[in-house]
Amino acid sequence: MTFLDNYLKFFEMFIAGYASLYILIYLIMAIASFWAIKKYNNAKYTLKDDVLVRSNHLIGVSIVAPAFNEELSIIHNVKSLLSLNYPNFEVVIVNDGSTDNTLTKLIDEFELVKVDFYYDEKIITKPVRGHYKSTNPVYDKLLVVDKENGKSKADASNAGINSAKHPLFICTDVDCILRKDTIMKLAKPFMTSKTKVIATGAPIRASNSCEVKDGFMVKIHFPKNWWASFQELEYIRAFLMGRMAWSQINGLLLVSGGLGMFDKEIAIKAGGYWHKSLGEDMELITRMRKYMHETNQKFKILYIPESLCWTEVPATKEVLIRQRVRWSRGLIQTLNLHKNMLFRPKYGKTGFLILPYFFLFEFLVPILELLGIISLVVAYFFLDFNIGYFFKVTGIVYLFYLLVTFLSVLWDEWFYGHYASWKELMNLIIKAVIEPIVYHPFSLYASIKGYVHFFTNKEAKWGNMQRQGFLTNKKSAA
Repeated sequence: MTFLDNYLKFFEMFIAGYASLYILIYLIMAIASFWAIKKYNNAKYTLKDDVLVRSNHLIGVSIVAPAFNEELSIIHNVKSLLSLNYPNFEVVIVNDGSTDNTLTKLIDEFELVKVDFYYDEKIITKPVRGHYKSTNPVYDKLLVVDKENGKSKADASNAGINSAKHPLFICTDVDCILRKDTIMKLAKPFMTSKTKVIATGAPIRASNSCEVKDGFMVKIHFPKNWWASFQELEYIRAFLMGRMAWSQINGLLLVSGGLGMFDKEIAIKAGGYWHKSLGEDMELITRMRKYMHETNQKFKILYIPESLCWTEVPATKEVLIRQRVRWSRGLIQTLNLHKNMLFRPKYGKTGFLILPYFFLFEFLVPILELLGIISLVVAYFFLDFNIGYFFKVTGIVYLFYLLVTFLSVLWDEWFYGHYASWKELMNLIIKAVIEPIVYHPFSLYASIKGYVHFFTNKEAKWGNMQRQGFLTNKKSAA
């Protein structure tokens, strides 16, 4: 038993030090996030958005939205995108080889015809079959790109980027519901920052149970679905507590694939989305940072702390686990692909701070959790198990988790007040209390499964989330 004793003592000391460092980092991030949100809200009144919107010299923006088998909601969502409040933009819908009636519905509803289009394939994609424009001037901002299926969102997005005419592009999902002023909010830093901005992002929320009519958000509700409710909690914590802190120090490595605005020139020079990536949003930002470091250009990647996008999140355990397996595999895939950036002076804080953090506190956490569970089982059956010490450590970690989560929820409600009632807010708080016990184990399982798939080179499959579509009244939305 000497070996087991020595191992457990070492593991206890390691975890104690690791957890202490983790808590310290999160406390620093909490302070940075609060400061960043407060600073952002104060700055909104310096140069008001409505003044910029009336300008005739706003930078042009292309909204790129891939669509695969989205016939259920494609019409409402395209109309929603076309109605955004910004003077100079276009909507580029990429039909990624849909096998349903997605393209047919688009052609019929928007009076589309195939047109001659100069397609400059700066990023290689699966063959593009054609471009469609409307004969109705009401829809002159709409461009539909029809291509062969590339088996990934990345390939479809690249075809949209190749077809986009404006210097900035938003990458989103066709099922996403964007706030009316989304383009202005994301584009503003590109026009007002003294340092070159290459990307901006904003929080994404769950549209499950929200009241939606004709592709427009009518009323926001906390998701009633069991699985969706925990994802809403995750998003609030990750976006407000995590990404706002990284934005404050220009350390963002991830702009969500559901909503992000990018400098098209830099994205193309960085190679566009990698079609083999399972975390294409993180991987693109990493390559854009790499390109800027290698060309000695100063840059910023900024985050907007306002919820600008709502999307339908997985509502079943099977779909959720499949999504999280892909996310965890995408994380390790990106870290492995760009490991040559680690601790190299040329890559600045990306190589010395950001990538090491993601390795130590994103990639390693599920592995250490699994080792911890195994160590507890071994200690219980084969050694003198100190149950008092176990509950003390577990209690500290749990209370810290609650502190971080409650702060995120408090800030979100204080600054923005999204939910329709206090009852929904209390439901969110209750879910926060039970999340580590009833939900987190599934996340842990999915992460470990993703790692195993990566190291065993198992074929990656995206899968398809069957959507319920957008409902139009409160009763059906519930």
